[in-house]
Amino acid sequence: MEFSNFALHPQVAAGITAAGYVTPTPIQRDAIPAVLQGRDVMGLAQTGTGKTAAFALPILHRLLQSDGRGQLRALIIAPTRELAEQINEAFGSLGTKTGLRSMTVYGGVNIRPQIEKLQRGVDIVVACPGRLLDHIGQGTIDLSRLEVLVLDEADQMFDMGFFPDIRRILAKLPRQRQTLLFSATMPTEIRRLTEEVLSNPVTVQVGTVTAAVTVSHALYPVGQHLKTPLLLELLKHTDTESVLIFTRTKHRAKRLGEQLEKAGYRAASLQGNLSQNRRQAALDGFRDGTFQILVATDIAARGIDVTQISHVVNYDIPDTPEAYIHRIGRTGRAARTGDAFTLVTSEDTVMVRAIERVLGSPLERRQQEGFDYLVAAPSRDAEFARPPRPPRGRQGGAKPAGDKGPASRGGQRPTSAAASKAATGHKPVAGRNPRAPRAR
Repeated sequence: MEFSNFALHPQVAAGITAAGYVTPTPIQRDAIPAVLQGRDVMGLAQTGTGKTAAFALPILHRLLQSDGRGQLRALIIAPTRELAEQINEAFGSLGTKTGLRSMTVYGGVNIRPQIEKLQRGVDIVVACPGRLLDHIGQGTIDLSRLEVLVLDEADQMFDMGFFPDIRRILAKLPRQRQTLLFSATMPTEIRRLTEEVLSNPVTVQVGTVTAAVTVSHALYPVGQHLKTPLLLELLKHTDTESVLIFTRTKHRAKRLGEQLEKAGYRAASLQGNLSQNRRQAALDGFRDGTFQILVATDIAARGIDVTQISHVVNYDIPDTPEAYIHRIGRTGRAARTGDAFTLVTSEDTVMVRAIERVLGSPLERRQQEGFDYLVAAPSRDAEFARPPRPPRGRQGGAKPAGDKGPASRGGQRPTSAAASKAATGHKPVAGRNPRAPRAR
């Protein structure tokens, strides 16, 4: 089957040819016809399966067929800035011959240019929930002509605590619309949401909760205090191209990135405390090879689409088997092979077993030859200990720059601890920051 079988608008077909697309992926093959028919769609697919084009192509086709150019008719909601930018780039690439205009809307950047661009007229908006609600509250976005809504990475939006925002947004949208929802997993909360927002949907399922067959897995049991030395030893003795390393917290991502730089690697970190410009620079540098290693948290890494990643390293084991599948799905893409290394401590036994149950087979345990696993742990954490905080005034003192507090629209959102407990069968890992950075 080829894209020509879909009989898309000639201007969309020209964009497909310009982008070099020839054969649809399974999610594209199964979802595009249903979307073209105007049906609501529940799409279950992992990152890297081509789902962005599965909704972008029929949306472009639909907008070219209807009146209202320059009016907002398609809205895509994504959990992170990086994913929003990636989706917008896909619309720009695939729609290059259509003349349709798209833009991103998220926080961490000045709202004024977004307002000005909206006033000039756009056809498609790709938004993160927080900033979209800001525009709705200020009356700077007109959703009255909306025809299509896409909720992308719905499970991640739930994990980040965005569902209350999503429901507030839904209340502002026209009831008569086509709705598409994509998720890598189907926990109970996502199933409830689909029942609320989708009308007689077509379900398209492609390889959910299964790891890519092109990825090999290995566990490296090690003491917590020896993770960094073992990581450096693995990098020294492994033939790598681009390496994506996951940590549990923003602070650890930043510190590990600095340690890898000191060790002579071209490394950068991607985490929520960075400005949008610095986040984009780290991501662009990883894509173009300026950085060989990128250290990231789960939330910051959502939306990374780099086909040449040869290795994913779980410096910290993820909190759910689904998160493990998401992480390792970053390698072994586009028919390439990849490796997933996970550094595990004795505290990770329960999660390892949960991951093995999902994968349907035990993971190989490995030891790095020549590495000294018997080095005693220091009496204090000298590696990831946070610097002391400056003293605060009698009234609490002024908040540091960027700390807007929970009342601010720029504040953080709690993750769903209940969801974590339900998914893993136990409480979240001790020491994890219970509040996740709010992507807007």
